[in-house]
Amino acid sequence: MPLLTVELFPGRTPEKKRELIQALTDTYLQVCGGKAQAVTILLKEVDPADWGVGGRSYADIIAENKAQN
Repeated sequence: MPLLTVELFPGRTPEKKRELIQALTDTYLQVCGGKAQAVTILLKEVDPADWGVGGRSYADIIAENKAQN
């Protein structure tokens, strides 16, 4: 039973999450085959303050980008 885990920032609507789950399932089945009932998708929302790149948190990067615009 495959498990696909996607980590993303919060903010998507339940409808968008359902759409993403369906699209990921469909793509997995097209590439790897199998049955939809066997594919598990796990969406994990991560606060931007808990996600960093280049020594900086995304919360800081987002705030900086907002200040520049």
